[in-house]
Amino acid sequence: MMMTRALPLLLACTLSAAAPLQQPPQAASPPVVRGIYVNRFAAQSPRKMRSLIALADSTEINGFVIDIKDEFGINYASTDTLVRRNAGRAGVIPDLAQLIDTLKAHHIVPIARVVVFKDSVAARLNPGWRILKSDGTSWHDKKGMTWVNPYNHDLWEYELRVADEAAAAGFEEVQFDYIRFPEPYKSLPTQVFPGAGDRQKPVVLAEFLSAARARLAKRGVRTTADIFGLVTSVHGALEVGQQWEDLAQSADVILPMVYPSHYPHGSFGLDHPNAEPYKTIFAAISAAHKRDEKLGLAGDRVRPWLQAFTLGSPAYGAAELREQKKAVYDAGYQGWVLWNPGSRYEAVAGGLDKKPAQPSGGQALAAKKSPVPTTARQP
Repeated sequence: MMMTRALPLLLACTLSAAAPLQQPPQAASPPVVRGIYVNRFAAQSPRKMRSLIALADSTEINGFVIDIKDEFGINYASTDTLVRRNAGRAGVIPDLAQLIDTLKAHHIVPIARVVVFKDSVAARLNPGWRILKSDGTSWHDKKGMTWVNPYNHDLWEYELRVADEAAAAGFEEVQFDYIRFPEPYKSLPTQVFPGAGDRQKPVVLAEFLSAARARLAKRGVRTTADIFGLVTSVHGALEVGQQWEDLAQSADVILPMVYPSHYPHGSFGLDHPNAEPYKTIFAAISAAHKRDEKLGLAGDRVRPWLQAFTLGSPAYGAAELREQKKAVYDAGYQGWVLWNPGSRYEAVAGGLDKKPAQPSGGQALAAKKSPVPTTARQP
């Protein structure tokens, strides 16, 4: 997995905020999740999964965000003809049902990560789903990858069928990533989106999430979305189409990727944001909190991605994780997820709270029936 999923084009469109959206059905009040990212290769390895589950058993970690569909295709054995046709060739989790049962037995919330619009597999197999150039040929990003067109409703149906299968498999949440358009660098050809009409980018992204949320809520499954960290503090939409007000109203939880290493020098008045994880994340998440308050959105509706990797100086370890967590709590939220592209958390594990001793008797039984904590554990 690439850390650069969180490197936005630092430009904002002059698009105005959309009108408040019709609220679709909501699955349930979002729980407090403190999780880790589990990439497709880790999820396919029983040995690696035992190690990550052991980490959760001994710490406050209570959620796994597992690659179910990423840039390489799907990561499970599908029974849906449309999904199987776009599966890719990067292997699958050997026994998904057993894995989910094991996670739930260890009181770990299973969350399905589904990469949406950066999908070279589906683009290769479905030419009609691609973003085009003005001459009608396929558009490619700087790495030569084709992307699929967010305006295409046949593509939507494919993505939603993946989400349906994740829900049927027992995932309690479907977390959509790459809910965005590719960066429109001036060095690249103009992107053409068949079927777009006059609908602006933030609108169609919100429409997709709203459709997913209405569909998944019927199954009691939450709809969440990963977005660039910059979206919390930029007014207007990024050129990739992400805008806070549209997306926050279209999902149960929004996960901004507020990695301090990805903010440019001078952000929030900080000379070196990467060296100030508390100040950086507190500023970013406080901005999100204020915007949600204006929208009337209460509860743990923001669950930031925190930096569990090193990119530049300083090296990130336990102390940096503790500062990031404290910033989230001080900004008004309790949940978070750790991102490490290789799903390696040894360097920051010392910054995790230890799991409290289980109460005895009837209290112990009650605790087992409630796998997700509802109160904050201060660092």
